[in-house]
Amino acid sequence: GDTVRAVLPLRPTWVRRGLRNLIGNALRYGGTAHVSLTREDHTAVIRITDDGPGIPDDQIARMLEPFTRGEPSRNSVTGGAGLGLTLARAIAEQHGGTLVLANRHGHGGAVSGLEATLRLPLA
Repeated sequence: GDTVRAVLPLRPTWVRRGLRNLIGNALRYGGTAHVSLTREDHTAVIRITDDGPGIPDDQIARMLEPFTRGEPSRNSVTGGAGLGLTLARAIAEQHGGTLVLANRHGHGGAVSGLEATLRLPLA
């Protein structure tokens, strides 16, 4: 495919931290992480998807709040303080961007994983 150069005014260490948190969660809960980068108008769109159990729809917004962890039985093994998604969202917002979490749905409407979409404005 065609390659397009995109320039983003960002703090590399912060963005690296946010991406590490998102990719780490995908690997931890889904076993795999698929990462894509596209350009939509004046925005870089980074999508991280996994094949895990997703997050109950009524809990997605809460998962972006500090010290919030998912199902306790999962977290007793995986650990974490419940700050990774909160930090990733804060980093996106500090760069004028957004972070949105959404369940992915497969055949029959069953949840087939989670998608984290990070949108950052281009310079």
